[in-house]
Amino acid sequence: MEKPLSLIDEVAAGLSGLEQMQILLNSPKKVGIFESLKIEFSEVAKGRVVVAGIPGSHAYNPIGTVHGGYAATMLDSVCGCATHTMLQANQGYTTLELKVAYHRPITKETGQVRAIGEVMSVGRRVAFTEARIVDSNDKLLASATSTLLIMEK
Repeated sequence: MEKPLSLIDEVAAGLSGLEQMQILLNSPKKVGIFESLKIEFSEVAKGRVVVAGIPGSHAYNPIGTVHGGYAATMLDSVCGCATHTMLQANQGYTTLELKVAYHRPITKETGQVRAIGEVMSVGRRVAFTEARIVDSNDKLLASATSTLLIMEK
């Protein structure tokens, strides 16, 4: 059986979560889902991650707006990556719950959007995060809360 692809293991194995995310921020290699959605890291700090992208027709749904899954994926990604910055080299995480609220429609005309994820609290087994997507004028487009399970690798 083929081992699942892990960009973290490929470019930054054995480092802390923060160090791994900092390497990904500056790496020419891109996370697969980021390539699909045409988004990229723009900021990494302890307990905080920001990704940015310009939604286009690649993210549209049949009714003429950006699919809610585009926003949900950005929100889930920054919640997870923000949590990852708090972990030791021997820890991993997975999302247990993601609650998304859509505040305004996102279209091609929206321009660049940023998803900002921040850790609210982190314990030995669970982390709680919040995230939001804003446009270039910092107008709120979507928000989320997430609960993540922390595991030993």
